[in-house]
Amino acid sequence: MAPRSVLEPTCGRGAFLLAACQVFSQVNKFLGVDISTEHLSYLKERVTAEKYSAQIEIINGDFFNFNWSHIINTLAEPLLIIGNPPWVTSSELGLLKSSNLPQKSNFQGKSGYDALTGKSNFDISEWMLLKHLEWLKERTGIIAMLCKTSVARKILTHVWQYKQKVIRAQIYRIDTLKNFNASVDACFFVLLIGDGSLSNTCEIFEDLSAQKPSHVIGYQDNTLVSNVIDYKRWSHLRETNSVYIWRSGLKHDCSNVMELEQEGDKFRNGYGNVFSLERDWVYPLLKSSDVGNSRTSTCRKYVLVTQRYIGEDTTHLKFDAPKIWGYLQNYREYLSKRSSSIYRNRPEFSIFGVGEYTFAPWKVAISGFYKTLNFVQVDPIDGQPVVFDDTIYFLSCGSKSEASFIAALLNSQPAKEFLESMIFWSDKRPITIELLKRLNLRALAQVLGKEEDYNGYALSNYYQKSSILPLSQHSRYETSPINSPKPPNSL
Repeated sequence: MAPRSVLEPTCGRGAFLLAACQVFSQVNKFLGVDISTEHLSYLKERVTAEKYSAQIEIINGDFFNFNWSHIINTLAEPLLIIGNPPWVTSSELGLLKSSNLPQKSNFQGKSGYDALTGKSNFDISEWMLLKHLEWLKERTGIIAMLCKTSVARKILTHVWQYKQKVIRAQIYRIDTLKNFNASVDACFFVLLIGDGSLSNTCEIFEDLSAQKPSHVIGYQDNTLVSNVIDYKRWSHLRETNSVYIWRSGLKHDCSNVMELEQEGDKFRNGYGNVFSLERDWVYPLLKSSDVGNSRTSTCRKYVLVTQRYIGEDTTHLKFDAPKIWGYLQNYREYLSKRSSSIYRNRPEFSIFGVGEYTFAPWKVAISGFYKTLNFVQVDPIDGQPVVFDDTIYFLSCGSKSEASFIAALLNSQPAKEFLESMIFWSDKRPITIELLKRLNLRALAQVLGKEEDYNGYALSNYYQKSSILPLSQHSRYETSPINSPKPPNSL
């Protein structure tokens, strides 16, 4: 598809625009738009000095407050939209007090806890690329952008989810450390838009000079997958599991106060101050590096757990744990300044990611940050259940044998192939709770010939029952479920 018009919507000094002038001799018009008058002055001087024969129009304008529909209607098809949009997020621009932002909106449709905890934060380039797709909704053309690879995948998900008329998609990997001295996974992202059969795959090229794709990613069952073949092979494992429910660890947003190091029978906080605190509310804490490296028999830190469930009134600590209550009063100012909106209108000293499952004596856990599928069994430390930070995902178990059995299921080859078919290891947090929830342990146990063992544990799993019983009807945790079968040595 040879373009007849070329548009660079955030052209800066015009590197892409002028390169396009040298490649596409048949183009009727080249158009560059940018908010910086300094950059545009440089571009105009260069166009004049190098005497480009092509028709080049340069306009000063703000991407977010510009009449794009009028401009787009003047450009002949096929239209090539090129460029290098900003590699920053909406939050980062907010911190820089930049006013050059799109109008505030949760355009990704995040809701509830996800929206409140920042998952609605987005890359500015993502918003821009979606606008480019809108411009070409009723037209033919090509979008070719330098962007983060994670942004390209989000755009592909949007395209395939809403069946937009993309007939071919390509991602060319770029060595950003070598070319831009930047430590970010980026690519040259190309979308061919026109009439024809809609594509539900994207070719991945290892570099800009590659002639053949190294592999293909695709869209299956409303999910972006990294390995179409493995996903199709194990797709029958995909189903919601109502017995074993993945949870994320504790969220408190005040580590210097809430995370402690033990010194004898006392605890030192992040400010170097030592306190005597009631042990019933102080638990062993494991973080991503601990779980990711299977260091789970001991802990480096402890964490203060102020609630047994989300929203619990904390004033009882004044009587039940007066030392902890006094400690919290000393640091009330720090805790009250936690910026996340999830703490608004909540009891004082609230935390999140806490429930009956938090106090399960045995767990199976995995780090969301580490680049490996390593599910580890976590036993109590010094007779106390272990608590995780919010970078850890885990399943709660009522016995050591149950935890051993579940860990063996999850570390089996079918489980790993199924999960890895949906993982993009270059992501900052490649393993997510949404990913883990897609694997049905019952179906996995059937594949491995362990369904009878699974059923025995599932029937006695206390933490599935605790999700439907009122708190008054069960104890803090149960150490020995009834009729738990012995797990096999290996799966």
